[in-house]
Amino acid sequence: MASASPASGEDSLIARYFRPIATDPGAFDLGDDAAVLKADGCEIVVTTDAIVEGVHFLGSDPPDTVGRKALRVNLSDLAAKGAAPAGFVLTLALRKVDDAWLKSFAHALGEDAACFNCPLLGGDTVSTPGPLMISITAFGRVPVGKMVHRSGAKPGDRVMVTGTIGDAALGLAILRGGNVADAAVADAAVRNLLIGRYRVPQPRNMLASAVRDHASAAMDVSDGLAGDLAKLCAASGVSAVIDLESIPLSAAASDLVSRRIVGIETLIAGGDDYEVLCTVPDDRVEAFAEAARRAGGQATSIGMVVAGASAPKFIDGQGAELALERLSYSHF
Repeated sequence: MASASPASGEDSLIARYFRPIATDPGAFDLGDDAAVLKADGCEIVVTTDAIVEGVHFLGSDPPDTVGRKALRVNLSDLAAKGAAPAGFVLTLALRKVDDAWLKSFAHALGEDAACFNCPLLGGDTVSTPGPLMISITAFGRVPVGKMVHRSGAKPGDRVMVTGTIGDAALGLAILRGGNVADAAVADAAVRNLLIGRYRVPQPRNMLASAVRDHASAAMDVSDGLAGDLAKLCAASGVSAVIDLESIPLSAAASDLVSRRIVGIETLIAGGDDYEVLCTVPDDRVEAFAEAARRAGGQATSIGMVVAGASAPKFIDGQGAELALERLSYSHF
């Protein structure tokens, strides 16, 4: 996001909307071609996620929620690695310059950057004839050798997940209409809660140190609990057995399942949860759960890591295995 003289339209856009939120000294007021990020004796964790109109958010979504989601999906990755946010760079591909949209987008992005202590360091703005796209690369700091990988799960570890699962998938279903929207239409609070979970993820960065101190393997749930657990197990060379009744659901999701509006498979294969999925040695489960509570979060044990290379099994209350037609959202 470096500026030049005389100022171009891009430079003016950057100066108006993004320079005010680039508060870190290493960003140099977005006036250079690069930024400086100090390691401060730690290792730097790097993650990147893009969100695309029509894929990760709807064209009708408010611009402030788009700005928050763009940053928060990356913060969720840092949380699952046990890393503290350090800063981010932004690439923004716009069809046109819409001042009202950009003002709201940048304001919300700046609020979240301050709230999560993850300042804007730089980036790029480009025009595109295609859908709106926001790509963020986020940086975090973690003590040397302490990043939590996907590949550390061992047989006997407990499978744990933060928060609740499936709310975002229900929120998207409401926005798209259909039976879920019809079932939730009478209760505005339920609609707003579920739509909010889709539009504005709640990354569990307050649990990063607990994940770092206790988890043997971790990743965030972005594409769906079932599919992301399969990825973690494959990276670790293990399998897992999950108790479907132990998976934490919100009251709204539980109600829709109990009324047979949706099945549990919809919730565990839906994306956009942005919770932390991790495995924890059995003798550390209570310590991890207590650390999560002290940090203001919630961690629930949902199953066990087992030896083997088969896909994780999801077992219902009668002991039968749930057959899943799909494990998660896939782009391709």
